[in-house]
Amino acid sequence: MDAPQISKTEEKKPAPRRFLRQMELLEKVAAYDPTMDEATLNRAYVYAMRMHGAQLRASGDPYFAHPIEVAGILTDYKLDTAAIVTALLHDTIEDTPATHEEIASLFGEEIAELVEGVTKLTRLELQSEYTKQSENLRKFILAISKDVRVLLVKLADRLHNMRTLQFVPEHKRERISRETLEVYAPLARQIGCNRIATELEELAFSFINPRGLEAITHRLVEMRTHKGQAISEIARDIGLHLSEAGIRARVSGREKSPYSIWKKLQRKSIGFSQLSDIYAFRVIVDSEDDCYRALGVLHRAWPCVQERFKDFISTPKSNNYQSLHTTVIGHKGTRIEMQIRTEDMDRVAEEGLAAHWGYKNQSYGFDEEAATKDGRNPINSLRNIVQIVESGGDSEEWVEHAKLEMFLDQVFCFTPKGRLISLPRGAMPLDFAFAVHTEVGETAIGAIINGEHKPLRSVLQNGDQVEIISGVESRVNPDWLSLTITGRARSAIRRHIRQTQKEDFIRLGRASIERTSAQIDKSITDISWRPALERFQVQTEDELYELVGRGKIPTLKVLEVLFPGLKLPATLTTDALSRIKDGDDMGNFVRGQALKPHQKVWFSKCCTPVPGDRIVGIVDGDDVHVHSIECDTLEAFEGHKEAWIDLQWTLNAEKNTISTARLRASIRNNPGVLGQVCGLIGEAKGNIVNIHLADQQVDFIDARFDIEVMDARHLANIIAAIRTCPSVEGVERVRG
Repeated sequence: MDAPQISKTEEKKPAPRRFLRQMELLEKVAAYDPTMDEATLNRAYVYAMRMHGAQLRASGDPYFAHPIEVAGILTDYKLDTAAIVTALLHDTIEDTPATHEEIASLFGEEIAELVEGVTKLTRLELQSEYTKQSENLRKFILAISKDVRVLLVKLADRLHNMRTLQFVPEHKRERISRETLEVYAPLARQIGCNRIATELEELAFSFINPRGLEAITHRLVEMRTHKGQAISEIARDIGLHLSEAGIRARVSGREKSPYSIWKKLQRKSIGFSQLSDIYAFRVIVDSEDDCYRALGVLHRAWPCVQERFKDFISTPKSNNYQSLHTTVIGHKGTRIEMQIRTEDMDRVAEEGLAAHWGYKNQSYGFDEEAATKDGRNPINSLRNIVQIVESGGDSEEWVEHAKLEMFLDQVFCFTPKGRLISLPRGAMPLDFAFAVHTEVGETAIGAIINGEHKPLRSVLQNGDQVEIISGVESRVNPDWLSLTITGRARSAIRRHIRQTQKEDFIRLGRASIERTSAQIDKSITDISWRPALERFQVQTEDELYELVGRGKIPTLKVLEVLFPGLKLPATLTTDALSRIKDGDDMGNFVRGQALKPHQKVWFSKCCTPVPGDRIVGIVDGDDVHVHSIECDTLEAFEGHKEAWIDLQWTLNAEKNTISTARLRASIRNNPGVLGQVCGLIGEAKGNIVNIHLADQQVDFIDARFDIEVMDARHLANIIAAIRTCPSVEGVERVRG
């Protein structure tokens, strides 16, 4: 009998990817939990496979391959039976006829609640559907604060989705990846799951910025070629010094991930070749005492870089991360970064809360007591976000605040009674006050830092003792937004602003509509507002004015509804992104309690502020000049505080505008290098409007670029992209 013919299409079809079988999953769970509920696991496996039936994923795999792989990821973290069953069932309510009631009857109410907490959160839509995102994120945060297993299942779900994102249509990949960086990776770090967070970041980075990943990876390969032998020698020398001191240690060298390098290139005004901590060494010892003994041995062997030492053992991070961090000057002046910790500390550093599943009182589950150290429970940081959610406000504001609360580059400060307060780096006294208690923040009138009266604009440093001076009543005003960076403080301030500043927005919105209607020779005196009220779903004219004043509804959109068929002059119509410009219409771009209606606003050319920068105004008669808070020229006004006013960007400026920023780069004078830099700027979606070459030398070019950007974050991405170029020695923003 002839062999069957195989078409070329069939010949090239890839073999189906293999996923965990039922018995393999049971064996993985039994390996760490011999008391597992085997019957429930078997029922869940069969039920989920039956419910998903013939559904297929974008990759062509059976849909059931996804929940089984999510369950497999959780077995790596030794989670309990309920969490594994939840992983198997997490998409059944969302994507199949299964109901909460049916799952509760088959598997119990605990698992039904966990599944319910996960399945409604499969898609968090970003900018295009901000309200939907905020409502889903609201439910998500409330759910995970009640049971952290919801978050762990969701993180495993997102991790497997990111591992297979190449099969998703290209136009969706960037949105999903950006959401992963902004929501899921920070949440993973919030509960200490560094391993999951790092993989999520790397996968997302590969889809958002493949060119940046390629450039950094290429540089890392070159570095391995030149420094690989030296890394081995350093690790050997560290081990030798510790062994001679009688300290048993496991030493390993590690390379920073491309995404963490990218973030550092965003923050520092240097090129890739000047980064000093691409490689670091992890020293694992037997006990906490050995950590400090090892530190002493290594500091005697090599000189310590003073400003690069951190003790996260005595003052752990809020997610209970513990380690000693130090940098020493090693071979040939090379900086060597080290992390010194015990095996337990290392496991918590990698797995976070997931490291605390095990046996207690003859049952297997989460040991919250073990996860809590000196009263610090990582779940409490999630509850801080819940407080922001429950404070209300519009969708955009509280989503922004929740995201701010999830980033953990920290400083540690103390109250006069010795209570430790953990804050994000860059925090100021008002952030500290609101972290102590909302009432302390709302009544703050001053701060004493390390025994000295300091302005509320002071940036707090590690180890500062902070005493908040309080008044008898609330002193909150909109200017405080420029004096805070934490989500908790900003949400409280904005909640207060909403309650006390409503009339200002109504006045601002009314003035904007009246002014713009006059420009097109229309009167709004005797017209019917009903079409506009119905179109924008508000009850009164004042509500509409308020939304316009807040920048939620564009003035031109209101006029288009009020005057059907209206042909707007070309000078008024704008693209999706309008340009920030000087002039009278200040309410479109900046706001501040001290601004007067007759004042004109000018955006200073010395520092070219862009949305996302912290800004202040300098008053000069009827003019207000807007500067970035980091502008060098502000030093000239230090003795004239009466000229200063605090300003904030409007939501319209933050979301719907472009502005121009200036960069200065030092570039090696190689053929074609200017074209490479311009190409990197274009790929990062920056538009060059001017280039100036100055101080051109034989070896280097000093180049200044004026670039149109959407906001400070967009500008930071452009700067990081430029720093990946091997010929760029340094690039920085011009600020005066």
